[in-house]
Amino acid sequence: MRNRSILTEAKQIQLATELIQLGARLQVLEMNTNLSRERLVKLYKEIRGVSPPKGMLPYSEDWFMSWQPNMHSTLFMNIHNYVTTNSDVEGIDALVKSYRLYLEHVKVNQLEKVLSLTRAWTLVRFVESGVLCIAPCVNCHGKFVVHSLEIHSNHVCGLCNIPSRAGKTKKAAALHLH
Repeated sequence: MRNRSILTEAKQIQLATELIQLGARLQVLEMNTNLSRERLVKLYKEIRGVSPPKGMLPYSEDWFMSWQPNMHSTLFMNIHNYVTTNSDVEGIDALVKSYRLYLEHVKVNQLEKVLSLTRAWTLVRFVESGVLCIAPCVNCHGKFVVHSLEIHSNHVCGLCNIPSRAGKTKKAAALHLH
């Protein structure tokens, strides 16, 4: 029985390590592992070389509705839904696998990473709790992240109806100057 609890703790440490490497905040670690806060802080400092950031997690579902975050959130949720539908992976393991695939897509396509692991975790929680949902675009039929309380029958996505300021970030502008 003792070996089993050691293995469980070892898996918990492995999961926490992976989450920290992917940029998870302390609250995400606490919610997804059985390790003590003190142990997680120590592990975080060991891996990142600094103390974990303090403060509350980003909470507003409105962040996911602005153009660029919505495109990245939609990409991530479609990956996450594919992973959970087509494999036996679920829960935090599905989040990690989906986030790694998201990062790979962003890298291969030379895009700016918009979605942090903590935001991806929050997004999944919002969708699972019904605050946000996935709705099809009436034009392209792609599935996009939307507020659950909005009427979805005539939803037109941000790709079919691109706002005039879409993608105009300070970082993008700085890249075009050089």
